[in-house]
Amino acid sequence: MSRVLLLGLDCLAPQLVFDRWPDQLPALRSLMTQGGYGPLRSCVPPITVPAWSCMLSSKDPGQLGIYGFRNRKDHGYDGMAVATSRHVKHERVWDILARAGKHSIVIGVPGTYPPPRVERTLFVADFLTPDKQAEYTWPPELRSMVDSVAPEYRFDVEEFRTDDKRKILDQIFCMTTDRFSVARALAKQQPWDFLMLHEIGPDRIHHGFWAAMDPEHARYRAGNPYEHCILDYYRHLDAEIDLLLQDMPEDVHVLVASDHGAKVMKGGVCINEWLLREGYLTLKSQPEHGMPLSQAGVDWERTRAWGEGGYYARVFFNLAGREPLGALKPQAYDTFAEELRGKLLQLPDHLGRPMATCVYRPDEIYRELQGVAPDLTVLFDDLSWRSVGTVGSGQVYTFDNDTGPDDANHAMDGLIILRTTDGGTTKSLTGASLYDVAPTVLELLGIKPPADMIGRSLVDVTCC
Repeated sequence: MSRVLLLGLDCLAPQLVFDRWPDQLPALRSLMTQGGYGPLRSCVPPITVPAWSCMLSSKDPGQLGIYGFRNRKDHGYDGMAVATSRHVKHERVWDILARAGKHSIVIGVPGTYPPPRVERTLFVADFLTPDKQAEYTWPPELRSMVDSVAPEYRFDVEEFRTDDKRKILDQIFCMTTDRFSVARALAKQQPWDFLMLHEIGPDRIHHGFWAAMDPEHARYRAGNPYEHCILDYYRHLDAEIDLLLQDMPEDVHVLVASDHGAKVMKGGVCINEWLLREGYLTLKSQPEHGMPLSQAGVDWERTRAWGEGGYYARVFFNLAGREPLGALKPQAYDTFAEELRGKLLQLPDHLGRPMATCVYRPDEIYRELQGVAPDLTVLFDDLSWRSVGTVGSGQVYTFDNDTGPDDANHAMDGLIILRTTDGGTTKSLTGASLYDVAPTVLELLGIKPPADMIGRSLVDVTCC
């Protein structure tokens, strides 16, 4: 019987692996040479949460009811809730495999804290684990094995948005080493048909150091001390992949996938400042300095829309009969949505140049609308600009990030590499999306994917 190894490398950038550095990454290059590879289209929004749950369930964010790292709890105004494993109601790959009698090992995959309790499945929880005092493994006794292999095991990098670059760089390298060490140990000591390791290191190093590497970044300076640190990290990651592959038996199919890519961040659009300027958002008084909207005293009875910051913008309408103090009449909803969309699409950059902005209404991109969906999702200038949610600066454009230093935004395309071992014909990976990963894993393991999965298998195999 075959087995599947899935390496989930968060934010791994296709232009670096496929175009810029393939000769520097022998393990990944070997997988590419022996199999198929290509870009992997992300979901909208292309964010770690919900992207990995979308990938592993083959369901879109609307079906999951998870529209970002944080989501509105209800139609009130009192904030957002972090999406954890408890918010994922659809089956993911390991649930289907467990029902078929197969064993899984799942390490660090977003959407697994608190660790689910799934038969025949071992979990080491994800980057949302607060610390090692929390319950972070299932079953609980697995914790002692993790601690024995990696006593300083990290779930994430502490304060990765900081100017203390040396501190976060050391953490990223050590975190990756420990994660792969745990994967090698568990792969040797525990039974498995499906092994998935997720590593968030690429995401953290991109956000922290993209300006040091990329001459197209406004803050790039040739010869800076961190100019080669992303390449050094990619080499380190590739060496860890090589060590893990050396331990794999011959019957293992290998998938490498990233949930989204990375690109230069040019700046931020202060979405709530723009809504204030356009008369859609009203405050009771003008803040004296920048602050979160929740602290700014919104006049809800005179506000028709407000926004949230992040790598993309979410715009919510203050709809009468839905929100407690709704100011937008329901019969005006469609006209209002198109009015805002038109203005956002025509919003230029800080120099008056056109931006390639995309604005989506939820029913245009999602098959269902569970939870509280944004009324508009905005990707500014093809994600070259992020959204900033604070108010008080009086400026629509900013080059300072309100959540700390950040060099990169997410890109819509991650990557996929697929090497099969049984001579199966790899289909063209052109046009692959993250929704294709779950049905591919299932077919490689001889299980017919459920009919309600969005994606398609990327291999020609005969299912049992």
